[in-house]
Amino acid sequence: MTLKQLKAFLAVAQTLNFAAASELVFLSRPALSLAIKELEASLGGALFTRSTRKVALTPEGKLFLPMARRIVVDMENAEDTMRHYFTLKSGKVGIAAMPSVSATLLPGMLVAFQRRYPDVHVAVHDVINEQVLDRVRSHEVEVGLCFAPEFLGELAFTPLYQDRFVAVVPGQSELAGASSLTWAQLCHYPFVALQRPSVVRSLIEQQLALTHQRLEVAFESHQLSTLGKMVASGLGVSIVPSICIDDMQALGCRCLALDEPKIARGIGIVTLADTSLSAAATALVETIRQFDITQTGG
Repeated sequence: MTLKQLKAFLAVAQTLNFAAASELVFLSRPALSLAIKELEASLGGALFTRSTRKVALTPEGKLFLPMARRIVVDMENAEDTMRHYFTLKSGKVGIAAMPSVSATLLPGMLVAFQRRYPDVHVAVHDVINEQVLDRVRSHEVEVGLCFAPEFLGELAFTPLYQDRFVAVVPGQSELAGASSLTWAQLCHYPFVALQRPSVVRSLIEQQLALTHQRLEVAFESHQLSTLGKMVASGLGVSIVPSICIDDMQALGCRCLALDEPKIARGIGIVTLADTSLSAAATALVETIRQFDITQTGG
């Protein structure tokens, strides 16, 4: 069965007149008759009885009529729905982002996306870096924003920019007036760290191991905002990605450059390699790639 045949059948069933039905579906009389014959052939029997004066539905035609109506409605709804998805008049996309990105870069990116595609719903998963990768791998989301994975495997990574790490100290501390700090200076103060597993903490510990230094972890938190409040309260010092500078300073912290060894790590978009993205996810990735990172102030 084709949509053309079904619409031809419904037009004839409604008018019981081939001439009137041909006008309804914009087909010539021969083309309409052919469509009905092809439909009857595919179903295995006559749907109409025809005479020189009268057209009527057969019992089987009456049985088929409500089915044909439902099929046409479903097909037209499906066509409209998919057209809306492909033209981004509706749709849904999931994105996972690590907290340092979701609290800084992501809101601006979503504003730009919403302006372009106001009818597409975005579900944000605010999770740690490792869980961003897991959710992309498991197809829970199509797009991830995180640090560059050490091993890609089935993932594809599109770099956005290189983020450096900075020291965070209380705004009123004796360290706040410095232009930069050394790792040795930080080691003399209680350290506020992100809880494991955290790629930020892992990178810090890797750098310390290279110089045979050790930070005295006094407090731990899962959230960067909590970490910033602890530092601002004078409980210790910390190290965070530079995209968090504005948020840390808004909490009352001071952010300072770190002397060698410097830590930098690429931040970018993670998707599944060799897997087609939906139209909504493709549009979101393109919006993120075009976003001006510098406007965040990080």
